[in-house]
Amino acid sequence: MDEIRGLDMYRAVFDALPSLVFVVDDDVKIYECNAAAENLLRAKSISVLRKRAGQVLHCLHATEVPEGCGRAEFCRDCVIRNAVGDASRGNRVVRSRTRLEIVRDGAVIEIFALISAAPFIYRGKPLFLLVVEDISEIAELRQLIPICSVCKKVRDDTESWLRLESYFKDHWDVDFTHGLCPDCHKAELAKLHGRSKDRKQDTEKQP
Repeated sequence: MDEIRGLDMYRAVFDALPSLVFVVDDDVKIYECNAAAENLLRAKSISVLRKRAGQVLHCLHATEVPEGCGRAEFCRDCVIRNAVGDASRGNRVVRSRTRLEIVRDGAVIEIFALISAAPFIYRGKPLFLLVVEDISEIAELRQLIPICSVCKKVRDDTESWLRLESYFKDHWDVDFTHGLCPDCHKAELAKLHGRSKDRKQDTEKQP
């Protein structure tokens, strides 16, 4: 067993992960990244080391101010930077959603992603594991769900029409809790009041 342990094994596992994985500091400077990240960035990890994530990911806002990534007004709401900030305060961030706008081959592309961040210590230095899961395909599918404009049933891949709750339960394992919004609550109360009034009038008409 000892022959498969060690740094080589951990590097192989690191590179086998399908999500983009970075090791960063509290300023989101990159100390290491895996093969999936190298593939997206189209660069070897050595060329991105000590650069901030926004610069490496070619974020639109990374060049808005001379100070670079993390210093522009927009950066205050950056999910990646805030996730690392939360992790630096001892909080794990698990799959926080965001929409990234990055530049690739001169064109702006949009990526929907889930961001996770967790702190760890390596040789006395506080670092953070930053994971970026690309869910653009799932987000696109959700935007294209066919729904009936009248009854609100959803058509699935088998051409069956399902209640909205059933569709999300079957396809996304999402359960719904039911309640009434303020408008519907008022409407239902009005219906109940009307029925009660009708019953009272019918009773009064009886001899």
